[in-house]
Amino acid sequence: MNLRKQFTAGLLLTAFAAMTLPAMADPIFKKKKKEMENPGQKPTASQNILIDKAIVREKAIVKLVKERAPIVETYIQNMRPDPLLLQAPESDQHFLGRVEFGKIIGDAPYEKYTGNAAQKTGGKLGFFKHSLGYMTGLSGALRLTFHEAGFVQMILMDSNDFDRQHYTFTYVRNDFLGTIPTAVFDVTPISGKKAAGRFFGRIWIETREGNVVRFNGDFAGSDEQNKFWYHFDSWRTNAQPGLWLPTSFYVEESDPKSQTNSLKFKAINHIWGYSLKLPPASAENATEEVVGATDVSNDAQDVSPLGAQRAWVQQAEDNVLDRLFQAGLLDAPSDFDKTLEALANNILVYNNITVSTPIRCRTLLTEPLESLAVGNTIIISKSLLDTTAVITADGAQQTANLNAILAFQIAHIILGHRLDTKFAFNDRLLFPTTSVFQRIPMHHTLADNTAAAKKAIELLNAKELVDGQKYFGLYLAQLQERVKNLKSLNEPVIGDALVRSDSDDTFWMQTLLAKGGKLNMADNKQVAAMPLASFLRFDPWSDKVIAMHTAIEPILGAPDKMPFEVAPVYLKLSYYKAPEPPAAPAGTPVPPPADTTAPAGAAPATGTATPPAQ
Repeated sequence: MNLRKQFTAGLLLTAFAAMTLPAMADPIFKKKKKEMENPGQKPTASQNILIDKAIVREKAIVKLVKERAPIVETYIQNMRPDPLLLQAPESDQHFLGRVEFGKIIGDAPYEKYTGNAAQKTGGKLGFFKHSLGYMTGLSGALRLTFHEAGFVQMILMDSNDFDRQHYTFTYVRNDFLGTIPTAVFDVTPISGKKAAGRFFGRIWIETREGNVVRFNGDFAGSDEQNKFWYHFDSWRTNAQPGLWLPTSFYVEESDPKSQTNSLKFKAINHIWGYSLKLPPASAENATEEVVGATDVSNDAQDVSPLGAQRAWVQQAEDNVLDRLFQAGLLDAPSDFDKTLEALANNILVYNNITVSTPIRCRTLLTEPLESLAVGNTIIISKSLLDTTAVITADGAQQTANLNAILAFQIAHIILGHRLDTKFAFNDRLLFPTTSVFQRIPMHHTLADNTAAAKKAIELLNAKELVDGQKYFGLYLAQLQERVKNLKSLNEPVIGDALVRSDSDDTFWMQTLLAKGGKLNMADNKQVAAMPLASFLRFDPWSDKVIAMHTAIEPILGAPDKMPFEVAPVYLKLSYYKAPEPPAAPAGTPVPPPADTTAPAGAAPATGTATPPAQ
């Protein structure tokens, strides 16, 4: 497992924190202020009341976020002009860490953390300076300047002084974001020395309780500091009653030298795992109490040696899955997991294979394209599920892609490539949550992956599955065109990549490449792979993944395809709904389940289902 990209929280925030551009990238504060003195209207009395609510709610959000240590992930794609696509990724970088925001959010004015002084001292927080060595390479690649305050601002606007003493508000319009009615205001920092580094843009305030649910813009600079900022679009979701938490933000900047209006770079940032507990200061190795065990004592039987061996393997599997979930890497069990399990069951049925323990599936919430098998549990990364979710009328292409991904890990299970059973001992997992990547290596060996790829092709040669091989072959052909420019996207966090570990552009299932036909980006009817975040969204509090139901957008040209690319955030916002009540106790009459549909072109096995409609 390659851990070169797994950095500390300090590095993560340092890396993306406040990316700042050269002088040509953005007008100075005075010019921006003049451009903003404008089109809006003076707020009415009722709108002023809403603004005052938003100021109060923002302070509450800052307080809550300071008490949390969620997972933060940043993925950056540097772009270059392309004659056919207008622009295409040239390189990428990925950062992942668990961040204790109480150590990041301070009370000092922003101007104390700008310019060379912050770069030399590491700012207010000493641990940042330990990451500056890593920043050297990143700054060279992106031509950035270190500024630690910026990351906080991108999720909180102004963690110190979001109030009427520091900002003016101008009403723009009313708007709906998803199902949420909002009032839209332009926000301008009051001019003066202390305006540097303050939010400059537009906010959306939901009208029920006065929460800011979206803000869009950048930050003010000054002539003296010559400080400039990247533009961003930050979104929040209603994770708990009355609580709107920072969830995702999108960043992009144009290339001033481009004649085709291509971007210099674009980036996405995701935050989840707000319900994760802070690592205890005095007892980091403490485990959490396990509740909800099912009493099966009446069914207890003697166990054979083989049964004992399998139970031992299962114990190791359960320990690791629980630990990964506690660390915020795995999704909470969801309906979508059941869909994957049904597809995996089909593959076994079509090949007349019986396993003693049912195959389970979970989603890895991180960006890189990877999958792995932990015992009889198959884990697939969210972005691998997103980019293979090609929309077709019959769903055949997405289903075939999922079959290929699942077959590779099912082959590992069949061939007995199991997790090291040392993790059946609980003490092996008593380590701080933040070091989970370093302490649980789960990728398979070169020999195991080679054998699994061969076995997976045999599984996919079943008559019900063989016609779908061409779709995943086309997906691999698209990935092959971009794999050298998207190295971070293809470098796994904990599992197996699609690319062979001994090659830069050869896949484990390389034999399927020839079955995909010729890749033709100019053919509007051919879509080989989707952009990132195309299929699944996540709940930042519960860590559940939910299949989106998106409209089918017509492809008008090659630039519309955006395979494996970062795309702007646009969340369908809605108010929080309490979870469904627990299942009825045993003995309670339950209505028969609704019929499910098998993958396109195949007779369904018992209990199967296809991916949710998009």
